[in-house]
Amino acid sequence: MPIMWFYLLTNVITQYVCIWGVLILTTECTSLAVTLIVTLRKFVSLIISILYFQNPFTVCHWLDTLFVFIGTLMYKEVWNNLGITRSQPQKEDKKN
Repeated sequence: MPIMWFYLLTNVITQYVCIWGVLILTTECTSLAVTLIVTLRKFVSLIISILYFQNPFTVCHWLDTLFVFIGTLMYKEVWNNLGITRSQPQKEDKKN
């Protein structure tokens, strides 16, 4: 088997797995969460590509990295959850 056919087959299989995972994810999560997860996956793919092909990681890449992670933390409301657990104990439900 020529190597290009192998690469093509590998690419088709990995794309199928990716699409299958996204379809399952859409049944379990909201559309916004799915979009966020897919964006993070693309970001990780970009970082791996930069490292593998030894391209320069510029200041713009660092800013984009910062924006991606800040956006993720804002969406998941990490700062609000950390503030609640540190400053306020959780209230127990009263049973009557």
